[in-house]
Amino acid sequence: MVVKGQKINERYEILKIIGEGGMANVYLAEDTILGRKVAVKVLRGDLANDEKFVRRFQREALAASSLNHPNIVEMYDVGEDDGDFYIVMEYIEGRNLKQLIKRRGALTIPEVIDIMLQLTDGLAHAHDAYIIHRDIKPQNILILDNGLVKITDFGIAMALNNSQLTQTNSVMGSVHYLPPEQASGKGSTIKSDLYSLGILMYELLTGKLPFRGESAVEIALKHMKDPLPSLSRELDNVPQSIENIIIRATAKNPKNRYNNAREMYEDVKTALDDERIHEPRYIYKYLEHDLDDTKILPVIKDDKGDGLIAKPITDDDFKPNKKIFIILGSILASLILLLFLIFIIIPAVTEVPDVRIPDVSNMTVEDAESKLKEAGFEVAIELKEISSDKIEEGNIVKTSPASGRMIKKGTTVTLYQSTGENLIEIENYIGKDYIEVKSALTLKGIKVIQEKKDVDDISLYRDKENIIIAQNIDSGSKLKDGDEIILYTPNIYEVYPDMVGEKWTVADAQVFADEYGFNLDVTYKETDAVSPGIIIYQSRPANSKIVTGFTLKIDVSKAKPVQEEPIEEEPINGTE
Repeated sequence: MVVKGQKINERYEILKIIGEGGMANVYLAEDTILGRKVAVKVLRGDLANDEKFVRRFQREALAASSLNHPNIVEMYDVGEDDGDFYIVMEYIEGRNLKQLIKRRGALTIPEVIDIMLQLTDGLAHAHDAYIIHRDIKPQNILILDNGLVKITDFGIAMALNNSQLTQTNSVMGSVHYLPPEQASGKGSTIKSDLYSLGILMYELLTGKLPFRGESAVEIALKHMKDPLPSLSRELDNVPQSIENIIIRATAKNPKNRYNNAREMYEDVKTALDDERIHEPRYIYKYLEHDLDDTKILPVIKDDKGDGLIAKPITDDDFKPNKKIFIILGSILASLILLLFLIFIIIPAVTEVPDVRIPDVSNMTVEDAESKLKEAGFEVAIELKEISSDKIEEGNIVKTSPASGRMIKKGTTVTLYQSTGENLIEIENYIGKDYIEVKSALTLKGIKVIQEKKDVDDISLYRDKENIIIAQNIDSGSKLKDGDEIILYTPNIYEVYPDMVGEKWTVADAQVFADEYGFNLDVTYKETDAVSPGIIIYQSRPANSKIVTGFTLKIDVSKAKPVQEEPIEEEPINGTE
């Protein structure tokens, strides 16, 4: 049992627990050597006692520690201390995507595009290092207030196999994103992570999961057998290009999915381009085997319709038929001849030579077409447009396939025409949501920086921490690709309340001080102006910022002591 104040490996001092799960508990700790906050994940339950799992966990976690990408939580250390197996990770202050979905419901399309671009970029980096996550779900994805997304739990997710996954309390969370091949026990590939990403993208857009059930087995079977609910039926006016991404990523047959995360990234990046919004619905190239209906053969009856056709079996039925051998031999010879023609003769006669694509950059469209046709290529009728600050507007920037490549003569080449320098007109973003504006501008190539700015009345901005209150570039100004803009959001902080008066007691003030981490210095002063026990003064004004560790002085009224009247003595024996 890990407790507050405990030092793991004589280095990581536990401050508090920040998360509990079926596989591990997560603690906020202080790295006493480097003087920084870290997250320490300690294995728990049966997993820590499973020697085979622990060895695999350590191996996979060490492999994941080599990953260095802004969208992947950095892993600092892996080890064991007195039977506790742990990993030390970058500490991220933020919520996970599941918490965001529960709070917001469905997200906007620009927000989802921004999140998916970051996730596919991070996974592409991991896949390039031959590391598969195997448990992509919103609980394993953190999002910061500035919109930065971080994938976590690489080490544990990779070390778990299917049988171990079903033994943890997290199975109901994982199975909602489980690829069909993983559900059927066939193992995982990089395409398995892409399936989970597709399910996650569906949930971000609709606010709900596509497959539900009473048990993990029921949900897993739906992943294997049931078609994904139509996104266009859930959302009005959703671009077909967006639905196509989900259709392709969540194909039952991995052959129909994206080949890799980088390919999915490129598809997401251009999904909102004008020419793609109304593109045709994506059609699978390969058969989705698990969706085939079971075929039932009809019962064949005799002519009278009163029974099955049958005949007695005799010894003649087991004698070899020479005609069959002759027919089979002829078929085999024909197949050999056909294969020889297909793979040897025909390719030799019809082979098209490879030709290098010439460089036509900075040429006019007419000159570029002429040069390509002279080299033996076809030229696509439709020109693509692309911005460029180096190539004059109207001239050719590049070709697809790219110049210099050796490809078959007669291949169709697409020309990309310069539209000149790409200038984006800046709007007035004040009052708009920061994440939505950042997503839209980032897609246009503008670098967005968020800065906090103090406001006069914080109460107006409670629960509105992402509202833009100022910008450093005026609306109507134009920026080019790569330029940056600063968007200011309110600096939300806790403030001292007005404690003076009868509403606050000393006990109330002490509870508030303990909750927000400042010191309370109480002085009792005599007064007959108010009743005893009333706060009559506070050293820091109401609505001023609370600073942790500072001292707030308050004066509290107490009653003045009662002055007794002197008693006049009677004169003795009549004398004074």
